[in-house]
Amino acid sequence: MSLAAETRRTAEEHPFLVTALRAGIVNYTAAARFLEVDGETDAIATALRRYAEELSAYETDSRDVRVRMESGIGSVDGDAETEALLTVGEAAFAPDGGDGDHTAIVAVGAVDAAALAAVLRRLSLEEIAPIAAGVGEGSLLVVVDRLAGANALRAVEDALAAVPTE
Repeated sequence: MSLAAETRRTAEEHPFLVTALRAGIVNYTAAARFLEVDGETDAIATALRRYAEELSAYETDSRDVRVRMESGIGSVDGDAETEALLTVGEAAFAPDGGDGDHTAIVAVGAVDAAALAAVLRRLSLEEIAPIAAGVGEGSLLVVVDRLAGANALRAVEDALAAVPTE
């Protein structure tokens, strides 16, 4: 395998690096040192620079959505008569279900898997750990700890204002 091919393969193992390459914000020498590729640092940096030139530019779009927060969300039995807002495997979450110690952030509108990915990245940056999350048919829902609700709402709104396009 050529040095250029090895560099690309290794860079693609780090999605954040590919995103930074697309955005044009990479110090190529530092990135070359970071990657575990056998070769001269300058040659690896050159391969990264050429790879970045071939990538599509990093762009974002704002999603047309309505975002709201719903408190008092709890875990419920998946077979319960209560209509769950979100069910993932055996876990189901509904208003006034179980303990009610969670908050749901609901976005309705132009949402998809890319929007969910952006939301999860943003929540991670805010150090908010979702309990459950899902997207489907124009709705995105994230369940968080009750105390994180307001911060999660702001993070979701911010994430949906700048969803990366592929």
